[in-house]
Parts: sequence; C-alpha cells; structure tokens
Amino acid sequence: MRVVIAEDLALLRDGMTRLLRDNDIEVVAAVSDGEALVREVMAHKPDLAVVDIRLPPSFRDEGLRAALEIRRRVPGTAVLVISQYVEQAYADELLADRGGGIGYLLKDRIMRVVDFLEAVRRVADGGTALDPEVVAQLFRRRREGGPLERLTPREREVLTLMAEGRSNAGIAQSLVLTVGAVEKHIQSILSKLDLPQSSTDHRRVLAVLAYLQQDN
Repeated sequence: MRVVIAEDLALLRDGMTRLLRDNDIEVVAAVSDGEALVREVMAHKPDLAVVDIRLPPSFRDEGLRAALEIRRRVPGTAVLVISQYVEQAYADELLADRGGGIGYLLKDRIMRVVDFLEAVRRVADGGTALDPEVVAQLFRRRREGGPLERLTPREREVLTLMAEGRSNAGIAQSLVLTVGAVEKHIQSILSKLDLPQSSTDHRRVLAVLAYLQQDN
C-alpha cells in the first residue's frame, strides 16, 4: 500500500509517517498543504491519501477541497480525512461521494493505533471508516418517530457499527455474537429501514449512510 499524508502539524505528520512505515505501509510523500497534496497525488498515484481537513493558508477547509479534487483528478484514490472535531457539513460533503474508499476520523483515533491502522487498510481497500462520533451525530440528526424507532436496541448497536464501516465479522467480534446472528440482524435492519440488500460491505454501508444523511 502506498500513502500520501497531508498534515500541517509537523509532529503529527512525522508521527503518522513513522507509524505507517513501521507497519509495512509505504509513505511516498508527507506534505503540509492542499496544493502540495494534489501535486504529490498526481505524481505518485497512491492507494490512499490521509488528509487533515484544515490546512494552510486559511485553516478552514483546504484539506477537504484538496481531497475532493484528487478524487476528481485521480479516480479511485481512497481518502481518509482527519479532524480535531466532527464538522458535520464537511462530513456530509465528503460522504456525498458514493465511490467508496472514504473515511472520516477524529485525530484522537490516531492514538488508538490498532483502530487507526484498521481504518487505513479498510479505506485503502475501497471500504468506509467513520469515527463513532461522526456516526453518533448522523443518528442524532434523524428525528424521533421515524423508522429508526422500529429497531431493537441490539439492532441499533449493529447499525451503528455498520455505519462505522465494520464487516460482519468485526461487528460479531465487537458485540460478542456469531456472524450468523449479525447477518440476521442486518437483514432485519435493512428491511425495517427499506434499504436495498447488498452483497458487499461497502455498498451496504453507503446505503446506511445515505439513509442517515436524509432530512426528515
């Protein structure tokens, strides 16, 4: 796997570079601004770009804009954006791209090395990885009385992990269930929310995210 990093804080940028390289992931470039990110992605065609949403010069959304630009210029480039906080409008804009290979993590998650590396690999493989706090905010946006109220407490737990991008095996491990039990819960969830069945984890997650992003 080949990765480009865009992060303006030198300490965090260097730390991510060392962490990825120590886990047999090649970092082909590590830059501090959006223009350099686009340039390096065009030059190296990496599998994944890890991008801070707020980059110089204004520290508003330059990283997000650069991430969307590289998706346009180099289709298939996976993007994992990182941020200090959940920025709902930016999350919506990023997730509006249904092409897969998308992730949104809070920077605190990087300190949880196993979780961060799992997210990096999942997104690079074309999947989706969302920070639990991002998922929680998507859930809170759904008004009470809607189809989510039809779900049992266990189904809501499964749905949350689905939206984070977990596989059936990952959900089973997290909730101490069998994979078969998880599959039955997912079938029930998709039926109750009127979502299409899917043979791939990635499409299933995108269907769930599309539902959670809808306005009631």
